[in-house]
Amino acid sequence: MKKTLIAALVLSSTTFSYADSADSSLTLESKEQRLGYSVGSMFGGRMGQDFTDLDLETFIKGFKDAYAGKELALTEAEITESIQMFQQEKLAEAQREQEKLAAEASAKNAEWFAELEKMDGVMKTESGLMYKAITQGEGAAPVETDVVKVNYEGSLVDGTVFDSSYERGEPISFPLNQVIPGWTEGLQLMTVGSKYELYIPSDLAYGPGGTGPIPPNAPLKFVVELLDIETEEETETETAEETAQ
Repeated sequence: MKKTLIAALVLSSTTFSYADSADSSLTLESKEQRLGYSVGSMFGGRMGQDFTDLDLETFIKGFKDAYAGKELALTEAEITESIQMFQQEKLAEAQREQEKLAAEASAKNAEWFAELEKMDGVMKTESGLMYKAITQGEGAAPVETDVVKVNYEGSLVDGTVFDSSYERGEPISFPLNQVIPGWTEGLQLMTVGSKYELYIPSDLAYGPGGTGPIPPNAPLKFVVELLDIETEEETETETAEETAQ
């Protein structure tokens, strides 16, 4: 128990805030004084983040009473209820903030798609996927069960690039039926040698869960070049070469 407490205090030391200057009248001469101040500052730094509206006077009173083993002013049930109420209020506050952000993002996303529909050359499928041909190739079109080889760049509505094979300096191959629905559908609209922009609604991308740098309910833009439709033999050869390396 003691080891756990000490470890927690040491870990919490990384969250200190030194915004206020030190009290020049404070003397920390004995090891007991220095230890007391150290432990107090660790608790204070952590609690200042978790309990922004804490009443310090009653906190210090409760701390002293519990430390001295005195009878507490609240029963154990009342203490539990007070803390649970605080947690519920914070959860409700966080949920309201998330709902606000989600509504703002939804409005922004709807505006983005509305502007896209006005652009020349932008097409829309029944699923809601939108696309624009930049270059039209003359090769074959893949089907859902094919393995395709592509170069691509993915970005968010605000233009933030979250992934790019161009930056990595090499294309990628994958089975078309093992990626997000927007890719599975969009790549089948292309022919080898084509370069498209795909504008993918969140329900055809990563949905409410998001992933990595992609936030929940985020529509995505991809610039995609379809380089090749790989045969089973080509795929097996590349896999063997990668394994040998």
